[in-house]
Amino acid sequence: MKLASYLDARLILPDLSARTKPEVLAELVSPLVHTHPGLDTMQLAQILMDREKLGTTGIGDGVAIPHGKVDALDATLIIVGRSHEGVNFASLDHKPATIFFAVLAPSSVVGLHLKLLATISRLLKDESFRHAFTVAPDHDGLWKLLQTV
Repeated sequence: MKLASYLDARLILPDLSARTKPEVLAELVSPLVHTHPGLDTMQLAQILMDREKLGTTGIGDGVAIPHGKVDALDATLIIVGRSHEGVNFASLDHKPATIFFAVLAPSSVVGLHLKLLATISRLLKDESFRHAFTVAPDHDGLWKLLQTV
């Protein structure tokens, strides 16, 4: 599966400013106001937060993969974010998360959602990719890196 084909350059956030989990989730969905104007970003952030209440999506090594199902979607969306400061995301290794891949999928889609989560998880287990992601200089650098996956 080529992850790059599911990414949109407008949904890459290289400098998250949020300092808490709820703020990060809200900031991650914020660009959808422009790319998908019919979506309620407050509702989307709440969907992601509700999923967090079931168990953290902070998988460790500075990575979090928040995800959720959304009735109003007709296609799966991936939003990528980076926090230089790191955010307490209740990660499994108790370290701050700096790399975020949020996945929002239509409620009716099951297989693709799970395949994307597995693909992202495998990618982010690669220490060299995480390092390259962390040191990418800006939005364009992240976008170029993400086009290789």
